[in-house]
Amino acid sequence: MAKYKWSFANVGGVTRVRIQSAEDLRHLGELDKKMWTVLSCPVNGLEISADSLSLMDTDGDGKLRLKEVVATSEYLCASLKDPKSLFEQKDTILIDNMADEDVLAVAKKIAGDKSEIALADVQAAIDAVAIEEQPVPAAPLEADVIAAYKEKSAEYAAYFEQEKLQKLGLAVIPEDAVKPGMTEKKFAEMGAQIAEWEAAKAAAEGANADALAAAKAEFMPLRKLLLLHRDFYRLLRNFITLEDFYDLNEKTIASFQAGTLIIDQRACHLCIRVNDPAKHDAQAPLSGMYLLYCNCVNQKSGKTAQIVAAMTQGEIKNLSVGKNGIFYDNDGLDYDATVTKIIDNPISIRQAFWTPYRKFAKWIEEKINKSAAEKDAKAFDDMTAKADAAKVEGAPDGAQKPAFDIAKFAGIFAAIGMALGMIGTMLVSVAKGWVTLTWWQQILVFCGILLLISGPSMIMAWLKLRRRNLAPVLNANGWAVNADAIISVPFGKTLTEQVSFPLVKAPKVGKSNGKKWLIGICVTLLVLAVVCVILHLCGFCFCCFCFH
Repeated sequence: MAKYKWSFANVGGVTRVRIQSAEDLRHLGELDKKMWTVLSCPVNGLEISADSLSLMDTDGDGKLRLKEVVATSEYLCASLKDPKSLFEQKDTILIDNMADEDVLAVAKKIAGDKSEIALADVQAAIDAVAIEEQPVPAAPLEADVIAAYKEKSAEYAAYFEQEKLQKLGLAVIPEDAVKPGMTEKKFAEMGAQIAEWEAAKAAAEGANADALAAAKAEFMPLRKLLLLHRDFYRLLRNFITLEDFYDLNEKTIASFQAGTLIIDQRACHLCIRVNDPAKHDAQAPLSGMYLLYCNCVNQKSGKTAQIVAAMTQGEIKNLSVGKNGIFYDNDGLDYDATVTKIIDNPISIRQAFWTPYRKFAKWIEEKINKSAAEKDAKAFDDMTAKADAAKVEGAPDGAQKPAFDIAKFAGIFAAIGMALGMIGTMLVSVAKGWVTLTWWQQILVFCGILLLISGPSMIMAWLKLRRRNLAPVLNANGWAVNADAIISVPFGKTLTEQVSFPLVKAPKVGKSNGKKWLIGICVTLLVLAVVCVILHLCGFCFCCFCFH
């Protein structure tokens, strides 16, 4: 038997199998397992109908695996004359396209003269099913009496047991104990009545439920066929190739994309529900992406969600833990989103260029704040110590202050002067060397200094941006991803939208005054002249100080 020939394409920078024909579906079981992009995925957290997923998850373990996907494909190919209709992802099927005679008979019964059957028609037929129900026995007591009995039954039973022990001299009932308002015999009779009624009620309701399920059973195979006819190919596109993820069509989203996060004037479209935060701690940093973890709450419905959003464009200076945004799920429901954790990775080369300076500025700020805090604490401690010393009993009122040690301060001033002299000498040497360079040499030196500082950060960012991979994030959610899911720089720009404002002309306020412009120019020139004179004098004095 000849080996089936598959078609391949570059999807997301990786060669993947393309499922494009009915024959591809019929031979899906022959596809080499190593060629599947995904080997298994969880049923929860996917943007596909839960009913369809449960029908495909035949063993009910909460995960879809290769064998279950292949089994679903075989079922659909056997139930349809032309499985190519699966590519349309519609919840309607032509009557003439049905191959299963039993399912076809039910479809004709519902569709009547129509040439196709729709899922809505089948659901309406299911909802319209009625049976002759067995009567449920009437309650022997009022509902509030039954509720009170259930609430107090354990307490009353314990009381009657204590009463028996007290008669035997083995226990004493406290005087403040609540006594039942009935005898033990009456209590037992009431319990028997309620238990008998509940058993009869459960039996009748169970029989009615079984009868209703049996009456609806004839429609269930047709409902299953329609659900899988609509959703199976979408699952396949997200299982074999991840085509929905890499498709740039705005209406197409991957099965794991939960919605859009609006934050810091950007819209992050790559938002994934987090199933296990602990696994994300170990796996997500390997993705190389800048990730925002958010807790989301819809105040009206009380619904909650935990998501991770990939930020693939823009700056990060305004992003921090605790920042708020709005998350919209695929049904349009909005949630208040709060950032709880950030995984810091480069977003762009431009952002990486400024990273060393931003980190240095942050380091200086932290040092200044730390130094100021220490000095403030020391000053407070000194002040409180002096206050405590002043309160010591027997201390003389006219205690003399220590004499001013001029030699000590002279040494300090000498040290400061020496340090300033060394710094000044260094700066003068650098200035002399800079002046001797031509203009183009100065530009080269300046660029070299910038590259020396920012170059390593930019190189690391370049390497990381080309290795950004969604697979670790999906693996953290319980997926078994069998191939890389690379997010290139151009593709990343489609996953995060930045705000774009139109050009707006500044409003004109009154008429321009030529005299004001002239005065402004004169003041500016005067200030520049004064600054130049001051710099010249300072430079002259500074040089004299350094050389002498």
